[in-house]
Amino acid sequence: VLKHYEGYIAALSTRTMYDEAGSPHPWVDEELRRRLETKLIITVMTFNVA
Repeated sequence: VLKHYEGYIAALSTRTMYDEAGSPHPWVDEELRRRLETKLIITVMTFNVA
């Protein structure tokens, strides 16, 4: 499941940083990425198929 949503999670956790010259640089916020992955895992594990 994580592999399937890997690109989506990376897109959600992408942030823009600006250097001293004001140039934008995208980067993946690893802490946010891990939190999103954890929430996905918890949701999948608590999903009730009845």
